[in-house]
Amino acid sequence: MIRVIFVEIDGSRRVVEARPDDRAFDAARNNGITGIIGECGGELACATCHVWVDPAFAAKLPPPGDVEQELLECVFDRKDISRLSCQIRLSEALDGLILHLPPRQI
Repeated sequence: MIRVIFVEIDGSRRVVEARPDDRAFDAARNNGITGIIGECGGELACATCHVWVDPAFAAKLPPPGDVEQELLECVFDRKDISRLSCQIRLSEALDGLILHLPPRQI
């Protein structure tokens, strides 16, 4: 299992487990992480699963594709480390992945 750590805006951390090849979005939804809305169900159509990837892990992810980049232009509080959790595929290399939840999705 792969551990994913979600950090709430107040700094509290929630550690969840997921299987390799699951998406970070699925790990959040399956474990009741409330900061991930995912209106489109993880289909790369809404940008309501925005997260900030901890800088220690950002370089381990492939760059965002064109559609993800386009959707990220619409999110609140965008940073260089912003990603959509529906586009983060988990692997052993990402064990311990830290994802910060922004203060709002919409």
